[in-house]
Amino acid sequence: MRPSRRPSPSTFAPRESSPLHRAGRRHNARLAAVDGRETRVLYKFKSKAGADVIMLAAHGDQALQALGRSPSAQGIFQAGDLPALIARGDAAIADEQSAHERAVKDAEAEGRKPPPQPEVMLRQRLWPLLELMRAAQAAGTDVAWGV
Repeated sequence: MRPSRRPSPSTFAPRESSPLHRAGRRHNARLAAVDGRETRVLYKFKSKAGADVIMLAAHGDQALQALGRSPSAQGIFQAGDLPALIARGDAAIADEQSAHERAVKDAEAEGRKPPPQPEVMLRQRLWPLLELMRAAQAAGTDVAWGV
């Protein structure tokens, strides 16, 4: 019978040249180099009132634009601004829904095939952020990102 050999911890560690090792180094990075430039890959919205909300850059940009803010690496929604921002987010969701309904009605009136509903609607993208903003409003705290 062969003696059992316990693998050393380094047996399971990826080699420095492996893709797993390189991915591990970038795992927690918020910036990635693309063509020599740094671009944002994640937004992390934080508040003491609730759990962090993490979005990919494109979705975070869309959320910020829907709330009337220009996309930026860092920012803050102050507690006093939250009611207006939440109302603006709700209005953007209603606008998207009514625009889709109008497009469907127009297509049906013209005898065309109605356009498909987007795979992920703005209400689905904004919901976690709006919930965090509502919790922050109730607690009287700010919502920050990129810090």
